[in-house]
Amino acid sequence: MMQIAFHAQSHKGLVRQLNEDACLALPEAGVWAVADGMGGHAAGDIASRMVMDLLKTAVDSAGEALSAAILNQALQEANRALVKYSQQQLLGTLAGTTVVVLFIQQATYHLLWAGDSRCYLLRNNTLEQLSHDHSQVNEMVAQGLLDASEAESHELANVITRAVGVDTELEVAICSDSCQPGDLFLLCTDGLTKELPDNEIHQYLQHDDIADASKALLHSTLVAGAKDNVTSILVELKGHANVNSNDMTIPLNRKIV
Repeated sequence: MMQIAFHAQSHKGLVRQLNEDACLALPEAGVWAVADGMGGHAAGDIASRMVMDLLKTAVDSAGEALSAAILNQALQEANRALVKYSQQQLLGTLAGTTVVVLFIQQATYHLLWAGDSRCYLLRNNTLEQLSHDHSQVNEMVAQGLLDASEAESHELANVITRAVGVDTELEVAICSDSCQPGDLFLLCTDGLTKELPDNEIHQYLQHDDIADASKALLHSTLVAGAKDNVTSILVELKGHANVNSNDMTIPLNRKIV
């Protein structure tokens, strides 16, 4: 079993009054997740927290039988619960959230996501975005209607096309591949990626210590203005041994405001 170190952090940013992001770290199960809630008032906070809670319940219940399929089922359950909550408690007002989940099982990683929260992989000093944004501008880029360089500044940049709790049916994107010692995964909400370009993210991830890398990402996001909540988790595969949770900066299933 590979040794895994991780560092998680969440900050409300410099503009928002409420942190509607949430994160989850269950290193013993090999599961990490971030979510970016959306909706009026505290609805986004409720949505992101509900998804994290239902993921944790599913992981705890599955034990050693945990699989990507079970995590997908948990996201489907969260979608149904959020749709019901919006209808019954919010008079139909939206309570939704993006989500990205990383599940490392032996020498394989599984990635599940909906929305524009992202997962990157730094391997052999090359940074790759493993997830693809479920957003209006990303679809326009894919269709050749918009240049990728114009996507972040486009007026539709904040319009996402898939999220938990938005529609009665949720299609979760899933990909799986092998992982290697030395791999470094970054899970993050768009509060980070809308402030920092990929080349700058790449630069900070080259720190020898993931806690320093994580702090550098947050510091630079705050310097850039941090107009949204900012949440990130770094997960590093280091070699052979057990999971090392000493690098985590927040309690499981909690966030820093």
